[in-house]
Amino acid sequence: MELIQEGHVAVNSRIIREPSWKVNLPQDTITVDGKSVESKQYEYVILNKPQGYVTTMVEHRGEKSVLELLPEAYRYLKPVGRLDRDTEGLLLFTNDGDVAYQLTHPKFNVDKVYYVEIRCQMSEVSKRKLEKGVSIEGEMTSPAKIKDMKFYGGKTSFNMTIHEGKKRQIRLMCKAVGQEVVYLKRISQGSLSLGNLKTGQWRLLNEGEQLSLRTLPKAG
Repeated sequence: MELIQEGHVAVNSRIIREPSWKVNLPQDTITVDGKSVESKQYEYVILNKPQGYVTTMVEHRGEKSVLELLPEAYRYLKPVGRLDRDTEGLLLFTNDGDVAYQLTHPKFNVDKVYYVEIRCQMSEVSKRKLEKGVSIEGEMTSPAKIKDMKFYGGKTSFNMTIHEGKKRQIRLMCKAVGQEVVYLKRISQGSLSLGNLKTGQWRLLNEGEQLSLRTLPKAG
């Protein structure tokens, strides 16, 4: 999105700065700093994953797969990263391998924002530890950002931003500072956000969202 707003992206040789600009692929020609962006037939689907579904392309007996929530025509698309069975929220499906790599590999520092609820009141000491980074499974996590912290009914809620994607990372990070996560939902990933998409619903990305993804730095 920053590349668009800073004037690096052109559609049919015209510089655009508005991410919602309508693009007709494959007819339109897109360039980034004068270099053409390939116009392949990629598809992008965003799902607001509910609890109780696993993120996998392989059948597991007795488990409900997120693919069951998509129409048959889109079940060939692969999920970008994973959300564990008890975690809700934003899950992107695509056949664009470059975008999937850019969104998930930590070297690109793509922010993932989660809404978190923990069982008790978080102390400032625990908050600072999480923001600095904690040790989980023998490795230190990168610094996190915690905002909008609220206390109610003996619980704490907050938004937590990370750019890594270790398995059950936020749950393990909170556990490392003595906190238990009771609810977890991914609300944004890079330039994508859930918006008003209801739990269990899916939609295709609009032209602006696709353009924001297709103009991200590519793998390699």
